[in-house]
Amino acid sequence: MDTQLLAPEAREKPPDADGTAAGGGSRGKAAPAPRSALLARGAVTVLVLALAACCGYLGWQDKSRRDIGAAGAAALQAAQDYAVTLTSVDSNNLDDNFAAVLDGATGEFQDLYRESSSRLRQVLVARKATGRGVVVDSAVKSATRDHVEVLLFVDQTVTNTDILQPRVDRSRIVMTMQRVDGQWKAAKVEMP
Repeated sequence: MDTQLLAPEAREKPPDADGTAAGGGSRGKAAPAPRSALLARGAVTVLVLALAACCGYLGWQDKSRRDIGAAGAAALQAAQDYAVTLTSVDSNNLDDNFAAVLDGATGEFQDLYRESSSRLRQVLVARKATGRGVVVDSAVKSATRDHVEVLLFVDQTVTNTDILQPRVDRSRIVMTMQRVDGQWKAAKVEMP
């Protein structure tokens, strides 16, 4: 008889190693899975979970790196702009100059500048001083999401009553930028 024409339940099943028909025995109960199959399933599950955890960690690291890179770029631009503000002064327009410097500062540097601005004002007015700053080069030294340290090379052309010709002062500035309410401000300014 051709077994291919019979319904699946009518076909004879080859005997198992113990001599019973395959799938025979007590109907409705599945044979327990071999121990090695259970171990393999467990190992695959652990491997998939570990792989998912690694992918999540690497994704978080990549996002963190991109966030810090973006913070560094934004703070670098703000530091360049602020260095020009800080080194450009006109004794005929000191109120606006000082307001711009204070607006771009925060914390320790803002307090220091506010305290010294009255003495600085007297010197600038007495000597009819002007200064124009230009950032020659700059780079990020270190960065986090909210603090960035920037190195700047600034040329400042200075004129006053003490010198006959304009003089160029070359300065190195280390500026610590801090994010305050979404804006980058100078928290510390050093001229080593």
